[in-house]
Amino acid sequence: MKMAHLITNCTFSASPAVKTFSGSPSYCCNVGKLQNSKSLNLSLKSSSKREKKSYVTCASAAVQGQTQTPLTGSQEASGHSSSKPKKVMVIGGDGYCGWATALHLSNKGYEVAIVDNLVRRLFDHQLGLDSLTPITSIQNRIRRWKSLTGKTIQLFIGDICDFDFLSEAFKSFEPDAAVHFGEQRSAPYSMIDRSRAVYTQHNNVIGTLNVLFAIKEYSEECHLVKLGTMGEYGTPNIDIEEGFITITHNGRTDTLPYPKQASSFYHLSKVHDSHNIAFTCKAWGIRATDLNQGVVYGVRTDETAMDEELSNRFDYDGVFGTALNRFCVQAAVGHPLTVYGKGGQTRGYLDIRDTVQCVELAIANPAKPGEFRVFNQFTEQFSVNDLAKLVTAAGAKLGLDVHTKSVPNPRVEAEEHYYNAKHTKLIELGLVPHLLSDSLLDSLLNFAVQYKDRVDTAQIMPSVSWKKMGAKLRTVSV
Repeated sequence: MKMAHLITNCTFSASPAVKTFSGSPSYCCNVGKLQNSKSLNLSLKSSSKREKKSYVTCASAAVQGQTQTPLTGSQEASGHSSSKPKKVMVIGGDGYCGWATALHLSNKGYEVAIVDNLVRRLFDHQLGLDSLTPITSIQNRIRRWKSLTGKTIQLFIGDICDFDFLSEAFKSFEPDAAVHFGEQRSAPYSMIDRSRAVYTQHNNVIGTLNVLFAIKEYSEECHLVKLGTMGEYGTPNIDIEEGFITITHNGRTDTLPYPKQASSFYHLSKVHDSHNIAFTCKAWGIRATDLNQGVVYGVRTDETAMDEELSNRFDYDGVFGTALNRFCVQAAVGHPLTVYGKGGQTRGYLDIRDTVQCVELAIANPAKPGEFRVFNQFTEQFSVNDLAKLVTAAGAKLGLDVHTKSVPNPRVEAEEHYYNAKHTKLIELGLVPHLLSDSLLDSLLNFAVQYKDRVDTAQIMPSVSWKKMGAKLRTVSV
């Protein structure tokens, strides 16, 4: 039987080397549960004994005697007084989007708790990958944030697929909003082999179901802000609406969920999530916002740029790296930009600074009880060829000799297609986009040049094939 572990809150001092403990009770789960779950079963033989060892991690980084931070105007408008900041649980807060969001919300005066099982770090270990930027531990990150700003971020380390753990986290923190990033987010990872496909669907679908049940049982007014993906829609030959489409068939008209054409086991898991969330809004009265996010680029927000220990991930490899980040790293090290197939694949893109802005807007303007609303979260549309041309031009201004080459497309997708997706709802709420300008590209390229000594060129080329994936467990590191 799964059990959560009762421990005391721990207080992190400004010095990252020192821990002291206060006496108030809190809860945390055993992180070893996820790393050894049968659904994953991916641990390297050389480290299996170490990973099987059970251990307990502090559930809170609360600091006694902290003064309350003032609220933003959006919080005051949403009815939360300065004496009681809105409490936001960021599930998956150690990841790329989650970390930036947690810091942004904390900086804006929200009371923030991170829930994470740290499995993203385990994936790097298993596959021989690493972020371009050095990433310190989540505990050091939170300590550094506290020392710089005086603001506390609580920490719950555990697996949301373990409902006992998640229940205790909800009961302990009592969130007003739950921002759900806590999913395996890579399409290539889900297509490596059967084990990763099963893990992706189990982790994403069951984890989201558990979040929905936790809201129903312990926090009925909690607003779920779920990070979906534009990939749920596929590339239809008609305009993509925001979540729903009105159609007339045989003389009758109805507004229905927009048809889904997912293109990987990862994207399929997100479609299942959307259906489950929509159903529980109808059946239980849950309030939910599904943010169908485009491809995110960039690494710095106002908060992550404050200190090197707060740095965010910068993935450039063939499993977790996105096209623009990958192109910038390739340009920095003199590797040809790898365009998959014909390069006409078109998607929505947005800056990481707009990701955190969109989440804050959704929280400050919550859905109504029983409402399932969908926002398409991106700011511009580019094809892969468009991005390659932009990076080539920006690289030339910096004296980089940038070339492009076409490589066989490892995915099963249309390489030339119509793509016109609507994205007006977040703009109407007040989103002020950071568009992909020459100055931003210069910044990304300079960032890649700064850390080019950390680049593993063996990880740049695609290594996962949609058609060649099989049942046998394998790694992708070269």
